Amino acid sequence: MNETLPLVSVVIVNWNGKRFLEKNLSSIFNQTYRTFEVILVDNGSSDGSVEFVAENFPKTIIIKNKENTGFAAANNQGIKIAKGNYVATLNNDTELDKDWLKNLASAAASSDVHVGMWAPKILSLQDPKRIDSVGGLLIYRDGIARGRGRLEQDKGQYDKVEEILFPSACSALYRKNMLDEIGYFDEDFFAYCEDTDLGLRARLAGWKAISVPHAITFHHYSGTTGKYSQTKAFLVERNHMWAALKNFPVTMVLTMPIYTLWRWLIQTINVIHGKGATSHYVRKISAISIIAVLFNAYVAAARNIPWILKKRWYIQKKKAVSNKEIRQWFKRYGLSARGVVND
Repeated sequence: MNETLPLVSVVIVNWNGKRFLEKNLSSIFNQTYRTFEVILVDNGSSDGSVEFVAENFPKTIIIKNKENTGFAAANNQGIKIAKGNYVATLNNDTELDKDWLKNLASAAASSDVHVGMWAPKILSLQDPKRIDSVGGLLIYRDGIARGRGRLEQDKGQYDKVEEILFPSACSALYRKNMLDEIGYFDEDFFAYCEDTDLGLRARLAGWKAISVPHAITFHHYSGTTGKYSQTKAFLVERNHMWAALKNFPVTMVLTMPIYTLWRWLIQTINVIHGKGATSHYVRKISAISIIAVLFNAYVAAARNIPWILKKRWYIQKKKAVSNKEIRQWFKRYGLSARGVVND
């Protein structure tokens, strides 16, 4: 191992995730790559998480919030104090292969200076042969993103180091000076789609992303927030619209409602046939509740449009790629409506 590889700051956001932290932090501190610091940002946990970490992992830098500030804001707190040349974001409900950081740091050190993001292979913690994502996220034309290869059996079909769109912040490595240039996670998002927004902002500014499939993370999907919660549904439906409004070309923004309506139609058909994530939501919550969540999400999104458009102006001002290139992203890394909802 090359000992000259730079310091990596690993930022973990925690909210009542004590049950995950022993294995999560043990897997970090047992990494073969030793040049790192760990910053845990606790969002007002009431389960003894902070005390547990302080006692059992004393090398961890702990930021203790009085309340749940959200995934985006908490990550930003960690990034602001990070001393590393690179920042790794990591969910608290993950466990790492011992060479995860070594392989990410080596990939970063050997990458072109225009590469600012690296995505590991993320596998299901419950079923390690099943993919959560390999090579980050793919995107639908209304701003919703989904893990590349999600729910497929891992047969090495994505085990190529190659350019991708952007990583999932569940487990990702970012160049610190890229984050300083484009801005950190948008704290208005609170949680969900904030990595889509950040990834798109980075790509618009001319930065690139690389898949590092030999760096392996195991993930307990939605272990902290719950897989089928009303809060998650609300935030995803609100935030994907904001991500698109901030970053998409105008022509794509104008056609976005068509793609959303088409997605809703596919989801409705899936519910009728008992398929897909939406049918699980309906069984757990009820159709009326889902309709209410959608209505509230889009009202909330619309209410904040003037502020979102102001943010868009700053993003587009720094744009370094053409609309033609952006459309090529959606051809290469795009999702169909069925690809979004078949979860």
